[in-house]
Amino acid sequence: MSWSDLSWEHSPFTQSQFTLGIVGLIFGLLIFSAVTPDVILIGAVTLLMLFGILTPGEAVSGMSNEGMITVAVLFVVGAAVRETGGVDIIAQRLFGRPKTPTGAVARMMFPTMGLSAFMNNTPLVAMLIPAVSDWSRTNRVPVSKLMIPLSYAAILGGTCTLIGTSTNLVVQGMLIKTTGSGLGMFDISWIGIPAALIGGAFIILASRWLLPDRRPAISTQDDSREYTVEMQVAPDSPLAGKTIETAGLRHLPGVYLAEIDRDGNILPAVSPQEVLRANDRLLFVGIVESVVDLQRIRGLVPATDQISQLSAPRPRRCLIEAVVSNSCPLVGKTIRDGRFRNTYNAVVVAVARNGERLHKKIGDVVLRAGDTLLVEAHPSFADQQRNSRDFFLVSRLDNSNPPRHDRALIAMALMMLMVVAVSFEWMSMLKASMLAAGLMIFARCVTVDSARRSVDWEVLLAIAASFAVGTALEKTGAAREIAENLIQLAGRDPWISLAVVYGVTLIVTELITNNAAAALMFPFAMDTAGGLEVNHMPFVIAVMMAASAGFATPIGYQTNLMVYGPGGYRFSDYLKIGVPLDILIWVVTVSLAPWVWPF
Repeated sequence: MSWSDLSWEHSPFTQSQFTLGIVGLIFGLLIFSAVTPDVILIGAVTLLMLFGILTPGEAVSGMSNEGMITVAVLFVVGAAVRETGGVDIIAQRLFGRPKTPTGAVARMMFPTMGLSAFMNNTPLVAMLIPAVSDWSRTNRVPVSKLMIPLSYAAILGGTCTLIGTSTNLVVQGMLIKTTGSGLGMFDISWIGIPAALIGGAFIILASRWLLPDRRPAISTQDDSREYTVEMQVAPDSPLAGKTIETAGLRHLPGVYLAEIDRDGNILPAVSPQEVLRANDRLLFVGIVESVVDLQRIRGLVPATDQISQLSAPRPRRCLIEAVVSNSCPLVGKTIRDGRFRNTYNAVVVAVARNGERLHKKIGDVVLRAGDTLLVEAHPSFADQQRNSRDFFLVSRLDNSNPPRHDRALIAMALMMLMVVAVSFEWMSMLKASMLAAGLMIFARCVTVDSARRSVDWEVLLAIAASFAVGTALEKTGAAREIAENLIQLAGRDPWISLAVVYGVTLIVTELITNNAAAALMFPFAMDTAGGLEVNHMPFVIAVMMAASAGFATPIGYQTNLMVYGPGGYRFSDYLKIGVPLDILIWVVTVSLAPWVWPF
């Protein structure tokens, strides 16, 4: 007898009770274990399928869900914007240069809210995750202080207009079908804008205490591999004519500017007010991650003419670390005299030597056994030299491809066209994102290999599995039972009933998808208003707001799940700041909705 043939007729539990038990197990594991959300959710779906609550088709239906596929495609769009350097432009223009972590949260949240009001918040977060990640590192702000606010800002911004989130459109469609009339573009703004402003202010003020301060396990000060790297201000560089401070080279994390070589004249102890000139050669000292960041700054190029002489096109190259062995034929020779490029078809861009600072041009460095070289080469270099006697260790650095700055405007233009097409409803989000991703690959903004590597399967599997859990809650009637039982407690007071409708919708949206929660709760909201013989609009608005504003769990909203990994979060992190925010938006909505639409 198979698991799926088990009879529920003789079981002490109903299917709905069993499903609620599984949901409780999910939350328990998310809170108290270190297991990743995708593994927990897939395990839960497996149990639901084994016990016959979900069919195999229902269990995997999330993999074909349009929302999940859209997120997958948007990872490719985000990779294209990142690889062309467009991410840095977006971060600089939108977010600026904050002086404190609290200031960083404020600078990031309000532009995100504004954008989210007019475009779907899921693609917005997908595109901004790499920008915020890079921006946080550049400004020395823990990324764990920014990723949850990024998601919450997108959610709050989405409640400000009718098109800000798909949940609003779902409720709008049901309202038109039921009453024959719907909401205008900015009707929801009477509630959404105050909620966004108050919620945003709370997040900014509370982020200092309620968000974790998680930095990498190895800080920039602990890395013993201190590279010396020489960069040059390109002749047409936008950095020429700017001071070190305004060019953003003053407070780079993990790296500092040691000196400038200007036409053979060495400028040590460089002042932040020193004005850069074209062809200046800048000597930096720092850790490997920071050296990679230097390579991505527009207008800075490696200070060697060898780069242009490699056979592989530059966009196809990457950075590779190689530790020189004592049997390497170049030991005792300078990098230039040893003809490193000719020997290995690779160019040395930085050298690390046991923390020793090498105050000389890279080509003049005499190689020693044990030196760690950072080389720019085709990825095949790592495979060819991994077992070579010339190097002790060869390791490729992820996401180290030189940026295609000449394609940045193309990538950003395609991204904006995608946003416009969706905002004006010329195309669905899936169609627009697939077209944008395809055009970006065709325009060589991103390679096919990079596009494949950009997809975060951990996030996608978690999203797909959460859809399946939501299906089980709906199919077994567990979600409806919760809603019916709680609404019966409201009595005849319209204010209490409105608060209960909001609260129940909020609970349901934390358990199943936001759109499903809106669809499930809309009939209850209309029936409650009809039974009390009051205006149905406050109840409709309560459902619309509560179904979107799920802050307390990572599975309450797709964007919460998307920032879970990049922010290095635990389940409890969402509870600490999400529960107070849930209550705050609950109070704002219940207080304002009857004032805008009287009972």
